[in-house]
Amino acid sequence: MKLIIEPKITEYEELSKRPELDYTSLEAKVAEIFSVVKLQGDQALKQFAEKFDSVSIDELIVSPEEIKEAILSVSEELKQAIDTAKSNIEKFHNAQMEDFGVIETMPGVNCWRKSVGIEKVGIYIPGGTAPLFSTVLMLAVPAKLAACKEIVLCTPPNKEGKINPAILYAADLCGVKTIVKAGGAQAIAAMTFGTESVIKVNKIFGPGNQYVTSAKQMSTRYGIAIDMPAGPSEVLVYADDSCEPEFVAADLLSQAEHGNDSQVILVCSNQTIAKNVERELKIQLEVLARKNFASNSLENSKTIIISEQQNAIEFINYYAPEHLILACSEASLLAEQISNAGSVFIGNYTPESAGDYASGTNHTLPTNGYARNYSGVSLDSFVKKITFQEITPQGLKNIGRTIEVMAEAEELTAHKNAVSIRLNKINNV
Repeated sequence: MKLIIEPKITEYEELSKRPELDYTSLEAKVAEIFSVVKLQGDQALKQFAEKFDSVSIDELIVSPEEIKEAILSVSEELKQAIDTAKSNIEKFHNAQMEDFGVIETMPGVNCWRKSVGIEKVGIYIPGGTAPLFSTVLMLAVPAKLAACKEIVLCTPPNKEGKINPAILYAADLCGVKTIVKAGGAQAIAAMTFGTESVIKVNKIFGPGNQYVTSAKQMSTRYGIAIDMPAGPSEVLVYADDSCEPEFVAADLLSQAEHGNDSQVILVCSNQTIAKNVERELKIQLEVLARKNFASNSLENSKTIIISEQQNAIEFINYYAPEHLILACSEASLLAEQISNAGSVFIGNYTPESAGDYASGTNHTLPTNGYARNYSGVSLDSFVKKITFQEITPQGLKNIGRTIEVMAEAEELTAHKNAVSIRLNKINNV
């Protein structure tokens, strides 16, 4: 990890730059995939499966028999872990339901708001180097709570044309009925346009590689909403003398192992902490199954020494990390000063892995600095908010003149007249 000591505020912008991906070079390829899927539907998905996944697919939709077989192959220990995680995620997201009731803004004028589930949602689950069955829980649980009418899940098959059993178990547990053997940009295109097997959705959720990210962005040109702009995963750990260096190293590596382009940042108060963490990184790196990914990621990452706590907080908020771990004294008080982060993990015994899997919070979070203006996925991501109002005749008498005066001032006489004719009726004019 590159070492930076006491950076100036003028250096924050450069230090906050993420690994850049050239999406312009991808656009032409993704656009071509979109065009073919739009024209050829299911046949295109099968052709792209052969081309990109080296597998021949007869039926795109996972059959009930395949799901049953997969469930039997998942160990009881993993099933129990998934069940526990689902329960916690359900509890946390269920608490996000709103019921404001009716607000009488003035006598006879009643207003309220209702959350309505987005009718058709698409969930993309990566299935390549790391089949993310945990993301099934993070997306399908709130989709079900929001009462989305249709949920389609797309995920790439393996070389045998099968889906990872844990993904199928999690999907079945969450009540997802339509599971499609399709990955990459072609899966996003299928959910954008619809095919014989895949419904056209209103909103697409889920992480993915650069092709998936580019495809999601392209889908918005066709009127499809997406969860958020996405990029490589990232974590920032803020550590002082109260930290446990081996914990800090483990947290940095847990994010670094996602991929070569993942970014991890250590902000600490002195060089002794930096050296201790560096030593632990070398020790722990050697035993990782995904050592190459983590090692490549660390080469693009930074250790930043900032001795003054307030300066450190200012940098953290400027950087706006996807995941922020506060491995420091008075971490809870410090957390109150955080304004830009996707999710915050407080104290030495709160690993980022807890949020990734089972604490209950959602792990689909804004990256690349988007935490400055985007929230992570929540129940709200799966609903639309519709406002209602109902006005009684007396209520219109109370508010009517206010509307007339404002409409007249804006020279919108039809707006004024819509009120005036009703007031005349009420007043028998």
